[in-house]
Amino acid sequence: MRILYVCHRFPYPPRRGGTIRPFNMIKHLARAHEVVVCSLTRSPQQTRDAEGIAPHCAEFHIGEVDDRVQTLRMIATLPTPLTASASFFHSTHLARRIRRVLAEQKIDLVFVHCSSVAHYVQHVSSIPKILDFGDMDSQKWLEYTHHKPFPLSLGYWWEGQRVLAQEKRLAGRFDFCTATTRAEHQTLLDFGIGTPSDWFPNGVDSSYFAPPDTTAYDADTIVFVGRMDYFPNQQCMADFCADVLPLLKSRRPSVKLQIVGAEPSAAVRRLGTIEGVTVTGSVPDVRPYLARAALAVAPLRIARGTQNKILEAMAMGVPVVASRLAAGGVDAIPGQHLLTADSPQEQCDAILRLLAQPAERTRLSQAGRERMLSNHAWPSSMQRLDGMIDRCLASFSPRSRLPALSS
Repeated sequence: MRILYVCHRFPYPPRRGGTIRPFNMIKHLARAHEVVVCSLTRSPQQTRDAEGIAPHCAEFHIGEVDDRVQTLRMIATLPTPLTASASFFHSTHLARRIRRVLAEQKIDLVFVHCSSVAHYVQHVSSIPKILDFGDMDSQKWLEYTHHKPFPLSLGYWWEGQRVLAQEKRLAGRFDFCTATTRAEHQTLLDFGIGTPSDWFPNGVDSSYFAPPDTTAYDADTIVFVGRMDYFPNQQCMADFCADVLPLLKSRRPSVKLQIVGAEPSAAVRRLGTIEGVTVTGSVPDVRPYLARAALAVAPLRIARGTQNKILEAMAMGVPVVASRLAAGGVDAIPGQHLLTADSPQEQCDAILRLLAQPAERTRLSQAGRERMLSNHAWPSSMQRLDGMIDRCLASFSPRSRLPALSS
């Protein structure tokens, strides 16, 4: 079978949340099928790095875009029903390449990851199509309205409403829809779509993210891992340093926080001036930082889908204290595999409990790792995906879908 795979961020190298899921799908599908990858890069360096995907697919096509131009595209959509998200991920060059692939090759399945690039193939009606929403992006934008000042909040509300309408419309133009978690899938179902749908989880490479050979760690160090140009990560670390860290230091003055992640904003870098706080910026490998920490925190107030930072820490046997919202995207039981806490005092108490009780830390370390091996393994997740593809192909009928609009 020859599969056209379209995604919003080029899936190589798989270093961030938006690339890890599609890369693992492509790698899996390529074992039995020919996969044609079409996606975007945002710089000449990204384009050069993207060529590393060659061993994992039959061919690939890249649309390199300039963020300055894409930003102007987004601004131009403001008075229109067109979404800024789709405009940001649009490339005329990539659209031409996709049309050429569809015209010149016998494609048996079209697979799209992320609704922001579904417009490239929304017009296709003669080939079965699957749309992996991953997360329901509309809900993220709408959540931002509660955390942004006016009039910025109005802009996020408008984008959320436009993306919501787009998600509902696109679901009717595909033959099967998928999501990352049960909760995201339920959101999709609540839209009232008639398209068959299901969910399959993100996995974690438990051989790469494995416990270190030595069990030594710094009993006073806690770590947060995540891209620091991402607003929910910036927000949660600013709040943590302002509200939780003082409580921790009042009871355990030696406690230290390491914020590990690429592209920290100026505000995040300023957190590094607080005593006991280190902001690393981009690092070649996050595993040494996780291995040295007594625990990892994920106190996000905005979180959709699965937080890979939680999966990776648990896979390494590093206990996690997460907000209930962040933990909701992980197939794990609070209290058994990780700890959840929301208020500053709850977070402080949970963290100090682990720092002060090595036996409890060991219990969560082992239980978290075992849960990742059983419930967040890529092979089992890909088996679920295979079943969904089979269901889509078996039920496909070009006349069974809503009429497609022109692109």
